[in-house]
Amino acid sequence: MIQPRQDPVDPARAVDAPVVFLVDDDEAVRDAIGLLLTASGLEVRAFALAESFLEFYKRSMRGCLLLDVRMPGMSGLRLQDVMVASRISLPIIFITAHGNVPTAVNAIKKGAVQFIEKPFDDEHLLALVHEALDLDAQMRREAAEGASIEARLESLTRRERQVLDKVLAGKTSREIAAELFISIKTVDFHRGRILQKLEISSLRELFPISSYLEIRPDSSAD
Repeated sequence: MIQPRQDPVDPARAVDAPVVFLVDDDEAVRDAIGLLLTASGLEVRAFALAESFLEFYKRSMRGCLLLDVRMPGMSGLRLQDVMVASRISLPIIFITAHGNVPTAVNAIKKGAVQFIEKPFDDEHLLALVHEALDLDAQMRREAAEGASIEARLESLTRRERQVLDKVLAGKTSREIAAELFISIKTVDFHRGRILQKLEISSLRELFPISSYLEIRPDSSAD
């Protein structure tokens, strides 16, 4: 099974405009949609086969995907399955001349942004594309923020993680000191170090990042 390229992020590419990837085996459809999107100032990359798209695509590429359902070789629905399995979150807008409700519902459940039938209104398609591009930008911002938080969490020592877990559980310094067999002063020292390493100013700011923590049993390390 063809997998998307795993190239390192190219800083030059990272500042490029987002791309609308178009995968449809109908050349006339590719030409018409391509002209519509480029006339609106959008960058377009068109492919006749899903396999060709996967060979070209890199994870650093921003944008969205306009995807036909039925194509020779790998279908659009199969391509979506490959992307889901590979954790590729590029927003997908399915376009088809052979849509049906169960197929559309299944595609949306797997994360597709929209499922529209040919022929479609140009303005409606443009609106959907811009929504998908905005969604991709938002997801990438959130992913970058998450990666930054995880990196800061990794900088904590094992003891600091123990203290952090107990703080998030609502324990007081006195309770934490008793459970970890350390002094209250030491607990407060670790609290200060945690705030410094996580680049936050108060314990209240800890809770929004708690979802990035792995739940694991305390250890007895100092």
